[in-house]
Amino acid sequence: MEALGVIPARWGSTRFEGKVLKDLCGKPVIQHVYERARKAKLLDELIIAADDDRIIEAVEAFGGKAVFTSRSHTTGTDRIAEVANAIDCKYVVNIQGDEPLINPLIIDELVRVMRSDPTAAMATVIKRSASADEFRSRDVVKAIVDTKGNALYFSRSPVPTLLEPFGELTFYKHLGIYAYTKDFLFTFKKLPPSYLETHERLEQLRALEAGYRIRTIETKFETVGVDTPADLELARMILEREKNG
Repeated sequence: MEALGVIPARWGSTRFEGKVLKDLCGKPVIQHVYERARKAKLLDELIIAADDDRIIEAVEAFGGKAVFTSRSHTTGTDRIAEVANAIDCKYVVNIQGDEPLINPLIIDELVRVMRSDPTAAMATVIKRSASADEFRSRDVVKAIVDTKGNALYFSRSPVPTLLEPFGELTFYKHLGIYAYTKDFLFTFKKLPPSYLETHERLEQLRALEAGYRIRTIETKFETVGVDTPADLELARMILEREKNG
């Protein structure tokens, strides 16, 4: 197997417990994620990594494939690694369980990047934004990249700091989907939590602080992470708009 897709799905959430099973236009959020990810052409297998029987039952009810993982995991990466450990694959794609609008083309592009660059151990996705509200929001992670598309930093703060108003505001926001080589996934998992990761609460900073390179690809596709009831309502509005043309 070349590319394994894993969707980590946990019941507990500080802001929105059980969000992956909330109804979204007649289906649980996790079903939307799974069905969209299944449309990716370059995934050989797709598995939901869950920590609760309620999620397992819901996934089995709509015909998805789920594996029960330890409740003691503190990160999605740990949950993904538990699943990937027993599977012979080259790449692992981490698809967030709370992003029901994920575009399968993004998944395929990540796999292509990993295929085309044998030096790439990890890759992720960014999107250009001109929204002042998103720029200021701590819930929108900002990405700083170099001229070759490698990540320099990620932050919840508005970066880069704009000391002078040089025309229209533009910046990159980070979309929380990753691809790793299987080898690097376990290297990353063994790294101790880093200073910046702890303070920004952004796990990918652990890799940067340890000196590893993260490739980024820019996408035009928007997505919505369901972290609050308001996010769920926004996703519902977008899906209904898509359905009605």
